[in-house]
Amino acid sequence: MKLVVVAVGQRMPDWAQTACDDYARRFPPDLRLEVRTVKTEPRGTKTREVLQAAERERIQAALPKGCRLVVLDERGTALGTRDLAAQLLRWQQAGDDVALVIGGPDGLEPAFRDSAHQRIRLSDLTLPHALARVLLLEQLYRAWSINTHHPYHRE
Repeated sequence: MKLVVVAVGQRMPDWAQTACDDYARRFPPDLRLEVRTVKTEPRGTKTREVLQAAERERIQAALPKGCRLVVLDERGTALGTRDLAAQLLRWQQAGDDVALVIGGPDGLEPAFRDSAHQRIRLSDLTLPHALARVLLLEQLYRAWSINTHHPYHRE
């Protein structure tokens, strides 16, 4: 199984890129994690709908074929760490690749967001894009560590 994080954005700050790279390297071979960044649509005078549609096309091009689509959305289901661990286990048992999508500054196109298999929320707080990416990777790694009794997560 592979986890693919697809994130709309530009260059990450060095601290965030370092953290993301570190967590991505920690995953075992049987649960590979890959981060794919898609370009933010230049803002200019374009409407929100035009921006979201352009970013949706880029996101869809970056998704693995036949994957389970999970979008991060402020209106999504809140998951605690143990809930995420249980969800990760279900994904692994199903055997499909899972793509977790982080939208751009204007969010995800509503029809795309609504077509996802799942919508989850990372936090009740509004997080900067780079921090959301780091938090997602850390929590996925922590979920794996809970499921495998790895010492990263201590009771």
